Amino acid sequence: MNVDQVRNLGISAHIDSGKTTLSERILYYAGRIHRIQEVRGDGGGATMDHMELERERGITITSAATSVEWQGHAINLIDTPGHVDFTVEVERSLRVLDGAVLVLCAVGGVQAQSLTVDRQMKRYHVPRVAFINKMDRTGADPERVIRQVREKLSCDAILMQLPIGAEEQFEGVVDLVSMQALYFDGAHGETVRREAVPADLIPQATDARQHMLEALSMYSDQLMELLLAEEEVPEALVHQVLRDAVQSLDCTPVFLGSAFRNKGVQPLLDAVIRYLPSPIDRAKTAMTLDDPPETIRLEVDPQATFVGMAFKLVDDPYGQLTFMRLYQGSIQKGQQYYNQRTGAKQRFSRILRMHADKREEVDGAAAGDIVAVMGVDAASGDTYAGRQNYCTLESIHVPLPVIKMAIQTSSSEAGDKLGKALGRFRKEDPTFSASTDEETGETLIAGMGELHLEIYLERIRREYGVQVAVGAPKVSYREAPTQRVDFDYRHKKQTGGSGQFAHIVGYLEPLPDDEEENYIFEETIVGGRIPKQYIPSVNKGFRAAMVKGPIAEFPVVNIKAGLTDGSYHEVDSSDLAFQLCAQNCFRQTFLKTRPVLLEPVMKMEVEVPTVYQGPVAGELTSRRGIILGTEMQGETALIEAEVPLAETFGYSTDLRSMTQGQGTFSMEFARYRRVPADVQEAIKAEKKAEKEARQLVGAR
Repeated sequence: MNVDQVRNLGISAHIDSGKTTLSERILYYAGRIHRIQEVRGDGGGATMDHMELERERGITITSAATSVEWQGHAINLIDTPGHVDFTVEVERSLRVLDGAVLVLCAVGGVQAQSLTVDRQMKRYHVPRVAFINKMDRTGADPERVIRQVREKLSCDAILMQLPIGAEEQFEGVVDLVSMQALYFDGAHGETVRREAVPADLIPQATDARQHMLEALSMYSDQLMELLLAEEEVPEALVHQVLRDAVQSLDCTPVFLGSAFRNKGVQPLLDAVIRYLPSPIDRAKTAMTLDDPPETIRLEVDPQATFVGMAFKLVDDPYGQLTFMRLYQGSIQKGQQYYNQRTGAKQRFSRILRMHADKREEVDGAAAGDIVAVMGVDAASGDTYAGRQNYCTLESIHVPLPVIKMAIQTSSSEAGDKLGKALGRFRKEDPTFSASTDEETGETLIAGMGELHLEIYLERIRREYGVQVAVGAPKVSYREAPTQRVDFDYRHKKQTGGSGQFAHIVGYLEPLPDDEEENYIFEETIVGGRIPKQYIPSVNKGFRAAMVKGPIAEFPVVNIKAGLTDGSYHEVDSSDLAFQLCAQNCFRQTFLKTRPVLLEPVMKMEVEVPTVYQGPVAGELTSRRGIILGTEMQGETALIEAEVPLAETFGYSTDLRSMTQGQGTFSMEFARYRRVPADVQEAIKAEKKAEKEARQLVGAR
């Protein structure tokens, strides 16, 4: 297969937009499967939802990869989850893909998770086409969805098709490039029938085609000249201009269909082949491991030095599967390659092409491929290369956990199994963490939301046979300064023999709101006032003190530490002395910065029948929520709000009871926000009471 005929494609969207249903149709039309299964059907469940839990709940939990062939092109396809709790699956998939399909619901339009997926695509500069799905649903309105894409996603969305019929009468689409009507015949829509545009649609289609060409003329002088001269625009030119505009991230072509009703999928596949880039079209760079590092361009050349990224790990009954995207060179089964982070040389014992949970063993793979490798010990985001200390690829963005809970087992034997399970999950999922509370000895797990942790607890029970008792979920608050404070701190200790001496001068100040980093250390020491070898020790001391802040023992964030002066002793100064000096200085100075607690705030979208709009909005306000806006969509009201995470626990049950089971909601992490003074005092009192209770138990 020529590399220019390869497409590495991701399918991403908000919850319940139909990603997995669309993936199932793609597999069927491409001949990979011979029977369509539904996400919530009577059969075994959709092919890409291969976990038992996914099939039971009708949701995608982990991204699944497969390979199909369409019109002589190889497509490596990854179906990703829609829930914000599993956002890292989308993040790491988009990091290694060359193109994506953004699926939007014809009724729901651009929803909360659509915005997150859009941000992720832009972060990794992934070109995409959009597919407005569920055109057969009551209330389907593609024009409104297009407007939302332009306004909310700040993107030049260009409609490429018109619907033939609406809602229940949706029959097919008009292709505005070829000006043909497309119908989908056969039991599963496998036969695409092309006919003349229905007479009643000709004026609307002509008008829509003109709008499409005018939008595209912004990206091509040749196309603009033809339009101004009122000459016929060749189809080949339209395709070329659109391909160039999509790949330069200037526009997003929009296609229509209903995956569940088997309509509109084949033209979408044609668009993927036609407009989205091959690995050759996507110039990739890496950083050398030199000091200072230099940028090197990676060539899609099977003969060059191998470079690849391990982007996803799965523990398997037969060993660890490491999903890898190859950017340069090629790999062979049984050969050894270098992990650039650890420097270790590792043998790729087996190379596999994945099809959801099934696998096909191959002897090798080349640049542009996505495969799974067995026999390597890697972490998510590791770069592998054919030479030691060759280069490193841009890492994967991993959001911080926002919720945690305590868990415990009944016996030491169960404790050992739990340890294995937590070790495996932590390795597979960078947004999941497990730790032991030093004071209580409890095992704490942390993640992106209630559903995230609930899924892992269920997997612990099923896959490891361990019953765990679960404590109430707790919010991960943060502590942050509000004003600048200068310090001049001396650490001196004399206990016979060599003592400890360190002296540091500087300041602590809050970081600006738009700063992405949580901590910045800056030193401006001149004249050797503190020897260079001790400056990292000061930074290390500050970082150690930030783990537990003085207000309520939460991590400290949004702070800049400046080191401007100090002194040392020839004999008594040491690495440890400067670390202790920085730790004690930080604890003392941070209290003077008038610190406050920050809490995670979630952006919520609540969809309810209009009759319940008032009570639901009022209840959100009572949870310290801020209503951002309300949009009416026929008989349904869509309420957008920002609500503190601490107030969202149990909301799904309350919403169901308020709306007689008709309300639905989704939420995603928005930002950290300052906690009101009365709530801060209550949190401090609760922490203090917990501490006193622990001390009482310890004294007994």
